[in-house]
Amino acid sequence: MAESKIFTPVTFGPLTLRNRTIRSAAFENMCYGNKPSQDLFNYHTAVAKGGIGMTTIAYAAVNRSGVSFDGQLWMREEIIPDLKKLTDAIHAEGAKASIQLGHCGNMTHRSTCGQMPVGASGGFNMYSPTFVRQLKEQEIYGLVKDFGNSVNLARKAGFDAVEIHAGHGYLISQFLSPYTNHRRDKFGGDLNQRMTFMRLVMNEVMKAAGDDMAVFVKTNMYDGFKGGLGIDECIEVAKELERLGAHALVLTAGFVSKAPMAVMRGCMPYKTLTHYMDPWKFWWLKIGVRLFGKLMIPEVPFKEAYFLEDAKKFRAQLSLPLVYVGGLISKAKMEEVLDAGFDGLQMARALVHDTDFINKLAAGEERSGCKHSNYCIGRMYTLEMKCHHCVNNLPKNLQKEIDFFEATK
Repeated sequence: MAESKIFTPVTFGPLTLRNRTIRSAAFENMCYGNKPSQDLFNYHTAVAKGGIGMTTIAYAAVNRSGVSFDGQLWMREEIIPDLKKLTDAIHAEGAKASIQLGHCGNMTHRSTCGQMPVGASGGFNMYSPTFVRQLKEQEIYGLVKDFGNSVNLARKAGFDAVEIHAGHGYLISQFLSPYTNHRRDKFGGDLNQRMTFMRLVMNEVMKAAGDDMAVFVKTNMYDGFKGGLGIDECIEVAKELERLGAHALVLTAGFVSKAPMAVMRGCMPYKTLTHYMDPWKFWWLKIGVRLFGKLMIPEVPFKEAYFLEDAKKFRAQLSLPLVYVGGLISKAKMEEVLDAGFDGLQMARALVHDTDFINKLAAGEERSGCKHSNYCIGRMYTLEMKCHHCVNNLPKNLQKEIDFFEATK
């Protein structure tokens, strides 16, 4: 019997992985005090031991103003020794290590990022809620330097690759989308001008990456709402990223501030989400979700490989390697994605459910036990991301919610 293509090596720029599987940069919320923790170390080394080709440390802010959670990594010199211990351990298990770099833009609060939040444009952000200040031109150039500096720090920490986050409504995405970019200078206007910030960042990143680090870019296929970017515009963005030298694109979609379940799909565990929220820090959100959760965060049905048909439109117009992400839980669907011309496979929830998922696939199992009740998503904005079956003594109301969701599958 021929070996599945899933378990064949693949090359992205200067980087070769032992197989085509990548732990996606789903937020772990394990960087307490904005630095690596033992929980982060234990989780990613377990994923590496579980057979993954490469594991991605999620959503590291390139500077303090880009931090949106207390448990989020913030790239700076003092955390490099602990990151190096992590990458050394990942490498010892035969896997490669990547780190996602980005800036949250307007999706934060003064109490978290240490200043009035900044974005492509100013205004009021209901996500926090807070007032947001438009970035000044000189600040934009400083942020570009921060991206390059973070790539250099990642190399020092032993990472093999970086993933630049240009999707989901974070800062680069905020510049790209007409929904969030109302500027009247050279960083705003038509799509070509709205790509200016992305170009500056990518030029700085590629220069810093040199010839020894792979550069992935997570980019939207569409924003997913009226007034945002559609597929045709996002294909133009992807073509520009290819021209700028990215080694691979990770194709995603949606804005987490407007419709997070359009990004993640499946059930929205409202009871879990409100149960773990700090009642003092998020009292307004806790009340809002309890009363209007289904209106605030509408559910979007889950199906395997839910982005695949749209991703094929990008595959048809691009030459560089593409990594598929979104709803991969079975061997058959992964092989279908690879047969459609994609080079790598990203996943997270299957690896939150079971860090040994890839080894089990190689040994003959056909699919993940994850049923997308999304307890892990409900708690990850407050506590470290975990699957419900890894948590002892779950409150009865949360277990009841999980049982209900999983019974409907």
